[in-house]
Amino acid sequence: MAVIAVNGLHKVFRAKAKEPGLRGSVRALLRPAYSEVAAVKGISFAVEAGELLAFIGPNGAGKSTTIKMLTGILNPTGGTAQVLGLVPWESRRQLAYTIGSVFGQKSQLWYHLPALDSFRLLGSIYELPERDLAKRLREVVELFELGEFIKTPVRKLSLGQRMRCEIAASILHRPQVIFLDEPTIGLDVVAKLKIRELIKRLNEEEKTTIFLTSHDAGDIEQLCKRVIVINHGEIILDTSTSHLRHNYLTTRLVNVKFAAPCPELKLSQGEILKHTEKGVKFRINTRFTSIEDVLGELFAQAEIGDISVEEPAMEEVIREIYGRPPGEGEQYAVG
Repeated sequence: MAVIAVNGLHKVFRAKAKEPGLRGSVRALLRPAYSEVAAVKGISFAVEAGELLAFIGPNGAGKSTTIKMLTGILNPTGGTAQVLGLVPWESRRQLAYTIGSVFGQKSQLWYHLPALDSFRLLGSIYELPERDLAKRLREVVELFELGEFIKTPVRKLSLGQRMRCEIAASILHRPQVIFLDEPTIGLDVVAKLKIRELIKRLNEEEKTTIFLTSHDAGDIEQLCKRVIVINHGEIILDTSTSHLRHNYLTTRLVNVKFAAPCPELKLSQGEILKHTEKGVKFRINTRFTSIEDVLGELFAQAEIGDISVEEPAMEEVIREIYGRPPGEGEQYAVG
């Protein structure tokens, strides 16, 4: 059963057109002209109950605009959408009791208060009975491991700790669907792994449907089974994450620091981008060779001190998708 159903949804923003010079300024004041920008262009898709979906694209692609329409914050220009059987912009208050949302670094916690106080206030806003709220607080504190800092003012928390509190706050009322807009933005590697683990547990243990946007390829690969790619307001790909991984997320940048100087180095696979006595940086395509094979060559020629592997930027993935022939590869069947 689809908990999110979108059909032909589009959103156009109107903005005053600016004309140069004094005469243009006077004309704009008396008879303003408007230009239109289509942020979302007639998109259609469905999300099943319990699904963990990645909704990805570059900045300005229409991701946040779509989420704001699906949560009732924005009215669309046209098209239809239902979330849990409700039209979001017509039943925003009713819908708020059944969904949760986290918008990147826009906090729903009170900055100078401990997270626990914010949780209690949110419990009142969602009209949770005192006994139910106390039980739910115990559950989320255990699930998100908040006990050490739940009584610390939010302003004193690390970004990773705050994001754990943000997600915990969004599920206090047991939403059936949660929208996560860039939940790992700005986090270090350890904090990202923790947030990913918590999102996965939330999906598996509480059967929460999760609608996730992210610029981090690691979020998508490790969490989601399906991905929708949007660019310039249009859906350009709707497929399985395994298909995306095997066909588009194949470029890796590998940075290696030597434990001892290595002036000469030869690799039969991969493209060396930079090589000094202290280290090497190279690019490989995992469709044709594995990282393990290339590292085996490295270990045979040099003493390795440190290795890091970078995922391709989402903008590169989008360019790769556009560069393929239309319809290439499997498409993910919904429903």
